[in-house]
Amino acid sequence: MALSGGVDSAVGAALLQQAGYQVAGCFMRLSTDQEHPQDCLASEAEDRARRLANYLDIPFFVFDLRSQFDRLVIQPFLKDYQRGVTPNPCVFCNHLIKLELFWTLAQEKGADLMATGHYVCRREKKQQWELHRGVDKQKDQSYFLWRLNQEQLSRTLFPLGRYRKHQVRRLAQKWHLPVQKAAESMEVCFIPHSIDEFLTDRLDFQPGPIINDQGQLIGQHRGLPLYTVGQRKKIGLAGGPYYVRNKDIEKNILLVTKDKRTLKRRSLSCNQLNWLDGQPPKFPITVKAKVRYRNPLSAAKVDRQDAGRCRVDFRTSQSAVTAGQSVVFYKGSKLMGGGVIIKGE
Repeated sequence: MALSGGVDSAVGAALLQQAGYQVAGCFMRLSTDQEHPQDCLASEAEDRARRLANYLDIPFFVFDLRSQFDRLVIQPFLKDYQRGVTPNPCVFCNHLIKLELFWTLAQEKGADLMATGHYVCRREKKQQWELHRGVDKQKDQSYFLWRLNQEQLSRTLFPLGRYRKHQVRRLAQKWHLPVQKAAESMEVCFIPHSIDEFLTDRLDFQPGPIINDQGQLIGQHRGLPLYTVGQRKKIGLAGGPYYVRNKDIEKNILLVTKDKRTLKRRSLSCNQLNWLDGQPPKFPITVKAKVRYRNPLSAAKVDRQDAGRCRVDFRTSQSAVTAGQSVVFYKGSKLMGGGVIIKGE
């Protein structure tokens, strides 16, 4: 069981133990920056995970994945921001770190299966593994798992998929698990404070002009990586609110608008596609899709384009379709797959 030091993975471990599994707890060291207080938080989380393992009387291991995490997640994250897109690092961390490198080390400890605290449901149907949305729609994390494959699904358990968050907290209290006061995990685990601060410490920015809908120069931006499409706060303009409409990377121009309607897009193109069944569907297909984790699902048609791309046409316009983010596809509760957004159209 991947133990984070939080409530979810703790209850997951206890549920598996009660179901008759021989459980071992494993904590992943991912923090790489010794200068930031995030490292202290990671140390506290590791201590909680260790105390939980002692409480449950299960073996406990620590997997040091800091160098791999930096190479496979943090550095690509920074490169994406530098080239002007807004990445989703959790998607790649789940695929490359949490369900791949973790498994390699778990096997060396004798594991037959691995488990995580994600709120998703795994089902077997016609000799295929399917991933479905968690029962708790507010906590469902299937959006971040669209890059998984059949081999990863075949060996991964998700004990929390049929539970709601309030039920998980209640179980932690009932079983007196020593993690009840653990805070909810942050959206991006390796950013201790603000993303602006994180990027400013690591990237070189070039200030440039801010242009409005009428083509007028109305201000100076601090560096395009610090802005994302749809952003309203921290633009630094009087007389707003203004919203980031687009970024002209070649000319280093930030384009803003006061009209939120100009942020709407009916279509997008995407690449880096992955289908959990292991092969592409017969195009075109109708799905429910979303372009951000907290967005509602929306009816859409997906069709193949050239060069490994797909075009997604939505029935209703989507706001702030952002290059680098994930577009994820569903049939009912089943996660079909997803891709990385190239641009909205």
